[in-house]
Amino acid sequence: MPLKRYLAFLRGFDWVLFGSIFLLITFGLAAIYSITISAENPDFTNFKKQIFFSLIGFILLFLVSLFDYRVWRDYSHFIYGAVGLLLIAVLFIGTTIRGTTGWFSFFGVNFQPVEIAKIALILILAWFLSNRPSGIKDIKTFLITAGMTGLFFILVILQPDFGSAIILFSIWILMIIFAGCNKKHLLVLGLLFIIAFSLAWVFMFKDYQKDRILTFFDPQADPYNRGYHVRQSVTAIGAGGFLGRGLGFGSQSQLKFIPASHTDFIFAVIAEELGLLGVSLILFFWGLIFYRLIKAAVTIKDSFSSLFILGVSAIFFIQIVINIGMNIGIVPVTGISLPFVSYGGSFLVVSLLLIGMAESMIIRNQA
Repeated sequence: MPLKRYLAFLRGFDWVLFGSIFLLITFGLAAIYSITISAENPDFTNFKKQIFFSLIGFILLFLVSLFDYRVWRDYSHFIYGAVGLLLIAVLFIGTTIRGTTGWFSFFGVNFQPVEIAKIALILILAWFLSNRPSGIKDIKTFLITAGMTGLFFILVILQPDFGSAIILFSIWILMIIFAGCNKKHLLVLGLLFIIAFSLAWVFMFKDYQKDRILTFFDPQADPYNRGYHVRQSVTAIGAGGFLGRGLGFGSQSQLKFIPASHTDFIFAVIAEELGLLGVSLILFFWGLIFYRLIKAAVTIKDSFSSLFILGVSAIFFIQIVINIGMNIGIVPVTGISLPFVSYGGSFLVVSLLLIGMAESMIIRNQA
């Protein structure tokens, strides 16, 4: 890269966005380390893996930001098709973990193709909607976008991965709203969703998925079984106070009362050990991330870039709301991790990849 282009890249790169993400990952690593040291024979495998995937993710972030984003725009339909084939393949040759056949295993490393599906869906919707300056007012355009999302949605439900399916559906809803969807279409969609949910409850949902939803309405009805996760999480959050009990000194997390403490319920661990102050810092960094992304989306003149960055903001916002919501007991437990904080290799790498793609658009739309 010529010196002039290199300097332009450094000037255009959003270092505030990058710095906020780096600090969030640091918080997550501290929490994962804290959870590990309480064991009689500490196994730092997860901690080391998270560091490894963080490094891989940061390398990809910078590499992707060097590429011209127009390549992804022009090949978005091919990317969408390839990811669709992966979602089909995982149903037949994928690895089953906790009842979900949604992973490919390579040399001991598990990879979830639904994480790439989130990128592919944002890309195809941004490409399709950016080619329609009048927005998404007509029913034909609405149905085409619904079909694009519906294919991925059904393939993910078949795994079954209800949480990821909700994320894909929510991405579509928010992106068509950003593009100016007809409100009547949304009303009809709401009615169809109620009908579809009722049918899914009777014919599709498994018992454990029904239990999670029922726990949302009354987590105390079965506090030692269905409501155990929520009960322990809320207890941990309340015990943290303002400054917390200190890393490695949270009774709920260190005594293993909180299930999935390094993934789904890592927010509760941070709240107990670092208190309101630690939680406030995490929310502050997330506020900076959303501010930088939305500011870029509003100021960028290229509609594809704007829609893509709004889609990236949407996916993170949805996952944060669901994860924190289930930690404090106001949203059903759906297995959604906290972006940049929870343990998870493919989830972390794909999240950093999304930021790299957004950085590419921010840099090139400043030229």
